[in-house]
Amino acid sequence: MTATAPSQAELAILKHLWTAGPQSAREVQDRIAGPTGWSYSTTRTLLARMTEKGLVERQDVHGLSVFNARVEKVTLMGRLIRDFAANVLDMEGPLPATTFANSRLFSDEEAEALTRLLETSGDGEAGDRS
Repeated sequence: MTATAPSQAELAILKHLWTAGPQSAREVQDRIAGPTGWSYSTTRTLLARMTEKGLVERQDVHGLSVFNARVEKVTLMGRLIRDFAANVLDMEGPLPATTFANSRLFSDEEAEALTRLLETSGDGEAGDRS
C-alpha cells in the first residue's frame, strides 16, 4: 500500500471493486455513474491515477483492460479509521470496533477481522491483496 490514503472518489471505486471483483473501466462506469454523476473520462482518469498509486492493478485480458483492487479492504479501512481517530478525535491506543459491526461494507468475517485489527495497539499498515 502506498503511504497516500485514497481520496473519497478513489474510495468509491475501491468499494465497488471489493464488491464486484475485477472489471473493465466501462463496467465500473456503468455501476457508479448514477451515484457519482461521473463521466466515463473521469472514471478512466481515476482508475489510471489509482493504478499509479498502487490502489488498483490493471491487467489486459483479451485486449481489454481489467481493474482489480490491489489493497485489502479490512486493512485499508482499519488504517483509515485509526488515522481518523488519531488525527481528528485525538484518540490513542486500541479502538472499540463494535461501532462498525453493522456496516454494510463488511461481511461478518471482515467485521471480526476489523475488530481484531482495531483492538490491537499495532499500526496495521494496509498491504497488497493476497
